[in-house]
Amino acid sequence: MKKMKFTESEFLYHAPCSNCGSSDANSVYSDGHSYCFSCQTYTHGDSSKEHRYNMTIPSNLIPEGTYQALTKRKLQADTLRKFGYTIGQYKGQPVHIAPYYDRTTGHLTAQHLRFPNKEFSWLGESKNVQLFGQHLWSGNSKMIVVTEGEIDCLSVSQAQDNRYPVVSIPSGAQGAKRAVINNLDFLESFERVVFAFDNDPQGKAAAHECALVLSPGKARICTFPLKDASDMLQAGRIKEIISCIWEAKPWRPDGLISGKDLWDDLIAPPVAGWATPYPMLDSMTGGGLRKGELTLFTAGSGIGKSTLVNMIGYHFLTVHGLSIGVMALEESRKRTAERYVGIALKKPIHITREGITEEAMKQAYDNTINSDKFWLYDHFGSTAIDNLMGKLRYMIVALGVDFVILDHISIVVSGLDEVAESERKLIDKLMTRLRSLIEETKAGVLAIVHLKRPEGGKSYNEGRQVALTDLRGSGSLEQLSDVVIAMERDQQSEDGCNTAILRVLKNRPIGITGECGSVEYDPHTGLLTPISIFDIKPVAKDIKEGELDF
Repeated sequence: MKKMKFTESEFLYHAPCSNCGSSDANSVYSDGHSYCFSCQTYTHGDSSKEHRYNMTIPSNLIPEGTYQALTKRKLQADTLRKFGYTIGQYKGQPVHIAPYYDRTTGHLTAQHLRFPNKEFSWLGESKNVQLFGQHLWSGNSKMIVVTEGEIDCLSVSQAQDNRYPVVSIPSGAQGAKRAVINNLDFLESFERVVFAFDNDPQGKAAAHECALVLSPGKARICTFPLKDASDMLQAGRIKEIISCIWEAKPWRPDGLISGKDLWDDLIAPPVAGWATPYPMLDSMTGGGLRKGELTLFTAGSGIGKSTLVNMIGYHFLTVHGLSIGVMALEESRKRTAERYVGIALKKPIHITREGITEEAMKQAYDNTINSDKFWLYDHFGSTAIDNLMGKLRYMIVALGVDFVILDHISIVVSGLDEVAESERKLIDKLMTRLRSLIEETKAGVLAIVHLKRPEGGKSYNEGRQVALTDLRGSGSLEQLSDVVIAMERDQQSEDGCNTAILRVLKNRPIGITGECGSVEYDPHTGLLTPISIFDIKPVAKDIKEGELDF
């Protein structure tokens, strides 16, 4: 490689070196630059004249480069000159050269190369480097901006006329936290540290990780409307770069909210419940079932819990116009479709189609599930929790589903291969994921759960009263749910074998629990309808006149 040609400048005088403390080893030149012959520290001058990179550098680094305006990036040569960012050649290819200095000695020790194909490479020793641009700033000032890349650093600096401290982490978002830790003393010397990383998931995550490292109250996170500072500069949105930086709010860890930010939440009206076909249930739950809540339904085998939940789903779909998603893991998609069309026809069409014409079927189909407001998950049996949650989230976020019916929780984990984990632990995991999804999306989930096998006494199929502790699988079912509704029915009773009691076991929003009416299954219609208190036949014998006069 040919020797460098330096721009001529005239030596003016010797001066003390602020880096090594030498009294006269620092030489000052007519173009404003200085060079210490003791510690080899080079300081850029203020001259606007084009000059070449004239610093003594290690032999393993690129020995030359020029300061050229990056027209596409709208970066001026003066900005590159301030940071020592040059254009040179490496193995016959043009490269951008970003200089990096050792944290201990302050000497140039590494170069970060950017190739035309946007690939990067390091030359020299990069393990112990400062942040890019750190050598320009002394610290102990009001604010510094930290970017995710050198180009962004140059862009932010130029937007502020190259007057205020800006640095960049060396190796992108993946190494951001380590870079901040390595240079923590320098960053802590500023009153305010603004992280202006890329506006993408990786950049946002890295900014939060870096903010955690700093002293409380020091970090701020700036998010540009476009991807990064370079894109903002290219778009000519310089004022927005400045305002985003200087108006960045103090960062707080997730979950910590100031009381000052709660007014809008406070004045928002309570979440309204959506009425079900069962008035007494609505009365006890404060107007019906709400979005943003997890409602569990439970009963013994064959009591009618699936029918109850789908009657509610049908009501939400056809009366309220809500969007419904059904994940029935114990039945085919045909059986699920038959449920909803059958409710419309008032006929259990999975058993008989007597008296039902094809035209009537089509009309009922069009009035119910032939719509983009009805979605179902075509799957039978257990499924991986990640897969199930992915489908659930897609239903809610992408398809706009308001309520999801999950029938049922136990089967999700029953056939999984995680032999090392018990059903309880798997249900814990599922419930935690469900709770998080509900909090994120504010959708409603209606989920069916099974009961434990009773220890002694009559069975649930004989009308045994259900308690909250009877839920099968995990204490998280009780802890993470908002409302728990049980059905109780004596299948052996001659008088009431088709009648079931509804009981609210948990009612987080209202706090009221207990019986909330009865429902009756009509085998001719397949419907589960509420029974008025006036329709309930007295169990006791006729009371004679005067018997209550006590």
